[in-house]
Amino acid sequence: MCSLAKDIGIDLGTASVLVYVKDKGVVLNEPSVVAIDKNDGRLLKVGADAQAMLGRTPGNIVAIRPLHEGVISDYDMTERMLKEFIRKVSGGFHFIKPRVIICVPSGITEVEERAVIDAGIQAGARRVYLIEEPVAAAIGAGIDIAKPDGHMVVDIGGGTADIAVISLSGVVESASIKVAGDQFNESIVKYMRRKHNMLIGERTAELLKIEIGCVYPKEEETSIEIKGRCLMTGLPKSIRVTSSEMMEAFEEPVERILEAIHGVLERTPPELVADISDNGIVMTGGGSLVEGFDKLITSRTGIQTVVADDAISCVAEGTGRSLEWVSSMHDGTVNLSRRRQMN
Repeated sequence: MCSLAKDIGIDLGTASVLVYVKDKGVVLNEPSVVAIDKNDGRLLKVGADAQAMLGRTPGNIVAIRPLHEGVISDYDMTERMLKEFIRKVSGGFHFIKPRVIICVPSGITEVEERAVIDAGIQAGARRVYLIEEPVAAAIGAGIDIAKPDGHMVVDIGGGTADIAVISLSGVVESASIKVAGDQFNESIVKYMRRKHNMLIGERTAELLKIEIGCVYPKEEETSIEIKGRCLMTGLPKSIRVTSSEMMEAFEEPVERILEAIHGVLERTPPELVADISDNGIVMTGGGSLVEGFDKLITSRTGIQTVVADDAISCVAEGTGRSLEWVSSMHDGTVNLSRRRQMN
């Protein structure tokens, strides 16, 4: 029986992939991890099943993240991962291949754009279009981007933080820096090594970030007990880590994000800065959920900052909603901001 393919929106993130199917919403949210057999190159697991293998695989199995800092680092693995996810949400094979919109960081290069488009085509898409993350995040957060009104979006994902000022459906000014959730985890690992002479894994760092991570002083300090390996003795070690220590660990990456926000505001036309002052700053992405981030930005900029509802799904939701305009996009071209078209 012939099945008509639904258009698909994909938030191709460093940490996770979210897939939006037209008329259904977000139907898949899986980690961007694949597990392969090194001996014969077979794809063993994708997504959550592959993530469970990170750091725990025998010699012949390797679990890898095919995306790094917001862009493809392993083309072949990205293509295979996308193919598996598209197959999963399609419920089998279609005679008509789907049109796909993929979300990309605003600082992506033309070579990286081409790699994403090619990977999407090879994975089974009929046409591939790209949309910038801040634009998709703004749409997903419920902002009417078509108006001549300035809005600032700060999207903190796994590999990149994208800051953009949007007006009249285009990006007026933006910055994309490779400082986000993964760098927060790395900061925790370095801090534990430096402060406690203890080695912890990526999953433990992620747990600390989610459970007690904060970037602004809490009213009541929280703590959690974790296990790792003592660098002095090489033996297992347990310690209790506090939220204040997490704030200290996050200091460097947080400052870099704040500097990027200040830089974008400095380059933004005065009329739009006035709009942003009235409309506030909207935060999206998993990194925005680190406790106190909105309060910190509010205190440092003087502009009211809020975290969008369902911040993790905002980019995927916005990418999905932009499917309504896919018929008006030029075949095989990139749907990026007016700023790039003018340059």
